[in-house]
Amino acid sequence: MNRKEIKPLPFIAYYLPVLALVLIGLADAIYLSISHYRNYTDIGYKSFCAVSKAINCDTVSQSPYSIVFHLPVAIWGIWGYLFLFCLLIFAWRFRHEKKYTWPTLFFISLAYSIGSIVLALISSLIIKSYCIMCILSWAVNFALLYYSWLAFRRFEKESFFAGLKNDIKKYADHSKQVITFLSLFAAVTGGVILSVPKYWDFELVMPSIDIPTGLTEDGHPWIGAENPELTILEFSDYQCFQCKKMHFYLRQLIAEHPDKIRLIHRHFPMDHLVNPIVKDPFHVGSGKLALLALFALEKRRFWEVNDKLFQLKETEETFNLREMADEEGFNVIEFAASINHPYFQSKLIEDLREGLELGITGTPAFVIEGNVFLGSIPDKYLSGY
Repeated sequence: MNRKEIKPLPFIAYYLPVLALVLIGLADAIYLSISHYRNYTDIGYKSFCAVSKAINCDTVSQSPYSIVFHLPVAIWGIWGYLFLFCLLIFAWRFRHEKKYTWPTLFFISLAYSIGSIVLALISSLIIKSYCIMCILSWAVNFALLYYSWLAFRRFEKESFFAGLKNDIKKYADHSKQVITFLSLFAAVTGGVILSVPKYWDFELVMPSIDIPTGLTEDGHPWIGAENPELTILEFSDYQCFQCKKMHFYLRQLIAEHPDKIRLIHRHFPMDHLVNPIVKDPFHVGSGKLALLALFALEKRRFWEVNDKLFQLKETEETFNLREMADEEGFNVIEFAASINHPYFQSKLIEDLREGLELGITGTPAFVIEGNVFLGSIPDKYLSGY
């Protein structure tokens, strides 16, 4: 007995789910783009899914892997789903010839799904944290792959490669519209790449005036006002993203109000090799960077070196120590040896001990008027500046 042939549902029954998935993916990519932007520009921002070390959209956004070919992955996502949306417009035009466009959609969705697998592996093996909204986009891509396969199999018995060949012939029949669309899309894509500001590259704009610097009575570096209205004591880590963001924000704020705000710097590297509250490998090497900064403090070049250490890229496991020494006028042998020097190690231990006595368990931490704040500074202290 022959198996009963499956009668396909109406075209709209396949078209609408795919359209809905594309719109969901587009909305998700827009949210991720906004979240990425705020992670780098809003000092108090925390996304709704920053719930733990393993599930944290912010950790993923702050990773250097969130930027691909000079644009955030989320913006590429917007462009990808917009391209699929335009493809669905062609599919609607060909709805009376139901087999067209589905093979093209299948192969594009296959590429998106492979990209999702790559991003999932990066999250799992390198970043070691997952973004809920990224997982949603991966699910959308795999759902698009399934629905495009299902629709093609319902309307056509040829292979996908034969179907793709038929699609190309169909596009050739409408070559003028297709070429116009692709040219416009490519031009807009290039314009976006060139016009989107690189907000993820923190850049310290140095003021035209010299900002006073000095040491507190107990020997810790400060920058800003000699008679401040507001004094901020920071405990920081050179490999902490939020520390970097706050550093650049506060340095810019002090540059704008050099006679009102003073910033005092203390070290609190969350490196398991030096910090007793960190039990597992974390921010490996930040302890050594703090020791280099303490050496620079002895040479009266702290703020210059401090700025450069915060500007190190997250992907840089090493940096050119000799180049930094030459730029700052240090003896490179003494500079390198500082990470093992008992004096600088004792100064770092002092910072860590005082931070722990204040109840600090992470970075950045700020002490203002005797109050300790983790992560950021309340608006009431900065609203007047």
